[in-house]
Amino acid sequence: MVSAPGAVVDPAGRERLGRVGAGPLLALLDDPETTDILVNGPDSVWTDGPGGLRRAAIRLGDRARLRALAAALVAVGGGRLDDACPAADVRLPGNLRLHAILPPIARDGPLLSLRVLRRRAFTVAELAARGTLPGPVAGVVHGLVAARANLLVSGATGAGKTTLLSSLLGLVPPTERIVVIEEAAEIASPHPHLVRLEARRANTEGRGEFTLTELVRQAMRMRPDRIVLGECRGAEVREVLTALNTGHAGSAATIHANAAADVPARLAALGALAGMDAPAVAAQTAAAIDAIVHVGRAARAGEGAGVRQVREIALVAASDGGRLAAVPALTVGEGTAKKGPAWDRLERLVGR
Repeated sequence: MVSAPGAVVDPAGRERLGRVGAGPLLALLDDPETTDILVNGPDSVWTDGPGGLRRAAIRLGDRARLRALAAALVAVGGGRLDDACPAADVRLPGNLRLHAILPPIARDGPLLSLRVLRRRAFTVAELAARGTLPGPVAGVVHGLVAARANLLVSGATGAGKTTLLSSLLGLVPPTERIVVIEEAAEIASPHPHLVRLEARRANTEGRGEFTLTELVRQAMRMRPDRIVLGECRGAEVREVLTALNTGHAGSAATIHANAAADVPARLAALGALAGMDAPAVAAQTAAAIDAIVHVGRAARAGEGAGVRQVREIALVAASDGGRLAAVPALTVGEGTAKKGPAWDRLERLVGR
């Protein structure tokens, strides 16, 4: 993941968070490479970034102080954290997203996870310069966007899926309208005709919920050229596949998977939540999705496994037996990029 220059948290946000005792955590954000801060206990604080996880040399008092800090931070984000509501997920000033969870659910004490939501997307050229798009990958993903291919960006948590997707949106012509749907706003893009929809949870009375499934339906009525789902993680997969099968070429979504080859099984599991059987998911996906771009952390000599990188590009295919497969087209290894069985199809898809 590439980081923006300058401070992550603006002065007003820093002052507000500092008043509730978050100063030591804010100091960690002075490093613009920081993407996550993970608090496992008062004396177990970690940061994540291009070099992978690193332990920070700070201490946050004792468990009682950490609990008070967690509750205060959640309150700043407009949420509640106490024995009756022991878990919270809120957005904080300065483009920060906080997840906090209390004992006894968290067995070893209060846990905090801070994610930095970058203010701007990075160009494909910037990602290539940092090694996220090695070798011929930058040209291939540029071609996929230009060819209006429907894409799934897959990877594990923290692999850089959202960063890559944000960058790809910068390649979309300014004459096209993009509707972005997210559970929590994370995608950043300078595209001049991009509108955002964000899911809403039910209030304390159980009312007011607006799910991703409903947002996908709403997006289809908004005259989109491309629909982008920040993360496909539930029954909304049915609406997404339907949308991508009704003329919205060039759309995209992210999905959690350990490898491109695991995406079909992941889609089948999500489809089951929507009442779809495996053959239906395979048929819909084969018609809706053109390519899978898989990102992961690549090992780099002397620096550990911290480099976020596109590891594989695969094309989707369905067999006569109703099974879905991800067929490798380009696989990135240690300093090499190897063509796979679907390379010829990929070349035809991007018009090369």
